[in-house]
Amino acid sequence: MKCLTTRPVFLIVTACAGSEANYQPVLDGSPTAAYQSDLVACQSLARNQNQFDQATLKATGTGAGVGAVIGKLDGDNPLGGAVAGALAGCVARTVGAGEWREAIIVECLRSRSHRVVG
Repeated sequence: MKCLTTRPVFLIVTACAGSEANYQPVLDGSPTAAYQSDLVACQSLARNQNQFDQATLKATGTGAGVGAVIGKLDGDNPLGGAVAGALAGCVARTVGAGEWREAIIVECLRSRSHRVVG
């Protein structure tokens, strides 16, 4: 029974941890010959920042715990509360991680002499 009740939270955690950096910034001018390979390298650099995924997992787990407690106190529905809390924690942290990854891509491309607008 416990496996069945924890499955929704596990699926949320798995979905949130896999956020990738596929951001393609706007260039001021035409791309250089090296732009595409530099973009791929910068996206890979941003994608490999595992601390963002770890923070998202922690926020998702914390949200699930808080939601379960609130669900139990409010209406004897800890699973529903856990799912809602996990989703809230996941979404909030994933948005932040996506913005951080975009900033990494922009700075990486700028450091390789590409004229990135945003």
